[in-house]
Amino acid sequence: MKETPRTPLRPIASVLSAREKGENPDVIERENLRKRHEGDRDRTRRCAEGRLLVLALFFFCAFAVIGTRMGTLAASEATEPRAAATGTAIIASRANIVDRNGRILATNLSTHSLYAQTRDMVEPNRAAEELALIFPDLDPETLKKDFTGDRKFLWVKKKLSPEQMQAVHDIGEPGLLFGPREMRLYPNGKLAAHVLGGASFGREGVHSAEVVGVAGVEKAFDAWLRDPVNNGAPLQLSLDLTVQAAAREVLQGGMHLLNAKGASSVMMDVETGEILSLVSLPDFDPNDRPRPLATGDAGDSPLFNRAVQGVYELGSVFKIFTAAQAIDLGLVNAHTMIEAHAPMRWGKFKIKEFKGKSYGTITVEDVIVKSSNVGTAKMALAIGAERQREFLGSMGFLEPTELEMVEAPTGKPLLPAKWSEISTITISYGHGLSSSPVHLAAGYASLLNGGTRVRPTLLRQDSPQTGERIVSEGASKAARTMLRQVVKRGTASFGEVPGYAVGGKTGTADKPKPKGGYYKDKVIATFASVFPAHDPKYVLIVTFDEPVETSGTQPRRTAGWTAVPVAAEMIRRTAPLLGLRPGPEPGEEPQVVKASHQQ
Repeated sequence: MKETPRTPLRPIASVLSAREKGENPDVIERENLRKRHEGDRDRTRRCAEGRLLVLALFFFCAFAVIGTRMGTLAASEATEPRAAATGTAIIASRANIVDRNGRILATNLSTHSLYAQTRDMVEPNRAAEELALIFPDLDPETLKKDFTGDRKFLWVKKKLSPEQMQAVHDIGEPGLLFGPREMRLYPNGKLAAHVLGGASFGREGVHSAEVVGVAGVEKAFDAWLRDPVNNGAPLQLSLDLTVQAAAREVLQGGMHLLNAKGASSVMMDVETGEILSLVSLPDFDPNDRPRPLATGDAGDSPLFNRAVQGVYELGSVFKIFTAAQAIDLGLVNAHTMIEAHAPMRWGKFKIKEFKGKSYGTITVEDVIVKSSNVGTAKMALAIGAERQREFLGSMGFLEPTELEMVEAPTGKPLLPAKWSEISTITISYGHGLSSSPVHLAAGYASLLNGGTRVRPTLLRQDSPQTGERIVSEGASKAARTMLRQVVKRGTASFGEVPGYAVGGKTGTADKPKPKGGYYKDKVIATFASVFPAHDPKYVLIVTFDEPVETSGTQPRRTAGWTAVPVAAEMIRRTAPLLGLRPGPEPGEEPQVVKASHQQ
């Protein structure tokens, strides 16, 4: 920038003019000097004012930034500073699982993990001994080796209670650190354990861990439960928590009274296919899921889901399928006479009745009521192997169920290598084909709801299923009537529940030996029931593994003495919970029933 030329103190023109006028030229010099000083002073003042303005603007901006930051800190939640982590962030959030009424079955709980930075530890040996006192499952010698070895980082505990966290904090060891995380919590403990399955940790970091499903619906819906797109919406199951609790209590009591090795029950809505209760015993607590058995029979593990994975020869409960198909094909009706003299010979095989009985010539209805093997075999031969196989396949007995559990594909039915005529005979009364209780529940629901196929589901449904037709409505009604007669005057007389018109069929099947043949003193006892029989709402399957009823002089193992009374008590307790009011059957006079209150 060019400087403004300075005016001379004694301009020649002004000096000459002053001399001509007789004035003193020095006055001109002093006046010009004064003006020069005033100009210099004004320039200095303007420069100083500019600098002050810039400094004031700087301080204003600085105070504005500091004030904004202080306000942000004051409005935020106080947290401990964390070191920056590298790698992909771990998403720990997982949706809840609820029953059909919105009650919590599985949820998340905020907790902490405990890990050690060994290079920061001051007294590793003392810390190891103190930790062993807090956590009895930890070995102090192993901890000492880990703390004093070459490892710089190690997990000590994946989950801590608040009390345990405080106790570790009181040790005062700077190398013991806590990491926040979420864990899966099952507030109902063992209730619905086999349905839920359980969860564990996948990828783990210091500040969070990935919760992943390991079994049951937790694993089947793992991706959905972790998907943030769902905005935390819960997974709603078809289970009813109160019905599940009542069913488990009754089944567990029956299992102990009957000295059974195991037991299962399945309750299903005949229209929607919704499973309202599924129990398998023995069970486990998914909050502390046990390890799978390393040796022995996997079916003996509490992790084994007998209702879904257990495939058994279920015995005479299959006879109603044979009768209903024969009626649907027009081969017989409920009052057709069947020649059921026993034993029946077929080639080298001999078909016998229970305890060597022979029923002679009886109606189709009485074949079911008396549970005649020979009478059922005669109808099966009239149906034929091909049509029998097609019929059972239409109800899902030839494939694993489509239930929304990772265990469902393992419950694959065991079929004969060749579906011969003798296979047709034995399958008609529940031998030679092994299936699960869930298969049986779906088959009974499809047969008795009017004759349309329903598929079992563990998800809440808003409307009935519209499956393909299995049998005619007339055949379905005839099957319901026959099952009701089984309870009224047949092998399931202990299954009567006043006001609920229970119908059902018993099945007692000898257990097969691993190397062939059958045990004489080990059975699978099953009662497949429907209620009310005249207007079906629910199907209930109760199965016991190796039950023995010992109240009499001789041990009794048949389903009529074991599974039937347990199922009746289950219906008595759960029907009111399902909103079913007791009432008379069609054509029956209303009666006053005395109610008793149990404390």
